Amino acid sequence: MTKQKCGAVAVIGAPNAGKSTLVNQLVGQKVAITSSKAQTTRARMLGIALHQDGDENTQMILVDTPGIFEPRRRLDRAMVSAAWEGAEAADAVLLIVDPIKQRRHELMPLLEALAKRPERKILVLNKVDRAKKEPLLALAQELGELVEFAEIYFISALNGEGVDELKSKLAEMMPEGPWHYPEDQVSDASERLLAAEITREQLYLQLHEELPYDAAVRPESYEVRKDGSVEVRQQIVIARDSQKPIVLGKGGQRIKAIGEAARKELAEILGVKVHLFLHVKVSEGWSEDKEVFEEMGLDWVK
Repeated sequence: MTKQKCGAVAVIGAPNAGKSTLVNQLVGQKVAITSSKAQTTRARMLGIALHQDGDENTQMILVDTPGIFEPRRRLDRAMVSAAWEGAEAADAVLLIVDPIKQRRHELMPLLEALAKRPERKILVLNKVDRAKKEPLLALAQELGELVEFAEIYFISALNGEGVDELKSKLAEMMPEGPWHYPEDQVSDASERLLAAEITREQLYLQLHEELPYDAAVRPESYEVRKDGSVEVRQQIVIARDSQKPIVLGKGGQRIKAIGEAARKELAEILGVKVHLFLHVKVSEGWSEDKEVFEEMGLDWVK
């Protein structure tokens, strides 16, 4: 008889520590968008990882939380609120730290808050493929004295080094119980939301520093055509008229490239042909619009 286990793991950390990359590694495929820009993750995206060890089959629900940072705007506050909500009632809280950048101004308040929490905590030091050994060990010791971690792991979320060992430990920590999701489900994000996230990732990848964070991708429609292909219509919302030429590019080449890359990736994930239509809208107050927040899976916070 096989034993079923199921539990939740909250993945938290300062912005750009590698949380989404790690979640994708644990799941075994892409479920969360990644970018070299900080604060890419906006909503709690669940990844669902499976692990088998002998007669134990474990389902781990990974809550990929937004990076916790000092909130200034309403959007920031909603993201931080979502991050802490993701940690509540988790069977394990996984703190991922970038030992190279560290971002101590954000890491230290996070450690103080974490020290008071009852959940079992695991410290994960990322980017071991690039970090020097002695400072890495010194950082692990320092952080281990500030918070009582059940385990400390050294990994590279990018190339997968150390991730299998971490995954086995997380599976061990999960309680016995029925699975919450079907075996072939890897995320709780709707295909409509996933499509918007993929387009947003392309915005970041292709526009680098040119486009600030006051941009959103709103799903307008998501329809399955008679031939089985999918038609997706999305609105790229920006805050200022001056940003429109940046997104469109010369002769519309930039938005065409963004749409083509997003369409190709979405088609690979869904396994069907995708027709993606994008248009740009200027809306100065979009970051104060309750409806936009709900579309991104965030709670409206004051």
